Amino acid sequence: MIKAGIAGGAGYTGGELIRLLINHPGVELSFVLSGSNAGNPLHKVHADLQGDTIMRFTDQINTDIDVLFLCVGHGDAKKFLAEHPVPDTVKVIDLSQDFRLAPNTEFGNRTFVYGLPELNKTAIQEAGNIANPGCFATAIQLGLLPLANAGILGDVYATGITGSTGAGQGLSNTSHFSWRANNIQAYKSLAHQHIHEITQSINQLQNEDPLSASGEGRGVRFVPWRGDFTRGIYVSSIIDCGLPLEEIKKLFREFYQDAAFTHFSETMIDLKQVVNTNKCMVHVEKQGDKLVVHSAIDNLLKGASGQAVQNMNLLFGLKETTGLKLKANYF
Repeated sequence: MIKAGIAGGAGYTGGELIRLLINHPGVELSFVLSGSNAGNPLHKVHADLQGDTIMRFTDQINTDIDVLFLCVGHGDAKKFLAEHPVPDTVKVIDLSQDFRLAPNTEFGNRTFVYGLPELNKTAIQEAGNIANPGCFATAIQLGLLPLANAGILGDVYATGITGSTGAGQGLSNTSHFSWRANNIQAYKSLAHQHIHEITQSINQLQNEDPLSASGEGRGVRFVPWRGDFTRGIYVSSIIDCGLPLEEIKKLFREFYQDAAFTHFSETMIDLKQVVNTNKCMVHVEKQGDKLVVHSAIDNLLKGASGQAVQNMNLLFGLKETTGLKLKANYF
């Protein structure tokens, strides 16, 4: 059994990770760290866990583990590792953005591999530590990687809408029910932090004709939206592309033919196909020389905790889908 620990288990991603790990056939969850909730049962914060576990939050880290998941805020993963002497033998899977971008992939004796299995599966299997991708970054990249692999990506214009859980568990004006209900708003237009990791992955495949993340020259132009629902991400990316539609479809089918969770659909996709699963669904359509790529994921699973467990499975030589056979809540 893989002994696992979670630091920062009181948020939405922490709650999803607990749900996955206590039901994972190859994992023993040793502790869930939350200083503000120490001593409280997990179900006091995550009510869906009542009856599933008697575990309680702790404020003490146990280093007798095989893997540590960091579900802490952006900027706090580095602080946590600096303040807690985690042995180098313990693998770390970080769900923050602290180690995703070069040259910030090194910390002490640790080197972090970018954990997008559809791009870096072999490197993940050989890694010691994983930087789990961002939610919007995952959805957008999985819609673009087959085109980058073919070296045909130029300017990308993407819009994407996310549920309120993407804003975290703490209340804010734009996550409160009375604001979200019957409401939509754009935010961080053309300046979202995930643009940099999207560009980094595209250039990993299309390195002879790279895109820019600076906003100058060819690159990814992204406008995210806050949506009136709790979970899920739906993205539409528009690209100039002269290839025939059937040839484009072939690129996607071949790129994802061995992917465990990313599926190319011949028909239009929708959010209910992916919510509560670790899937990404992708569909393409074309008018003239304009190609539209639609991609959809659950922001808390494939966009966070589910992908973290997928990476853990790869790190420890388990079947990639172990513990992640989840059914969509379609109705």
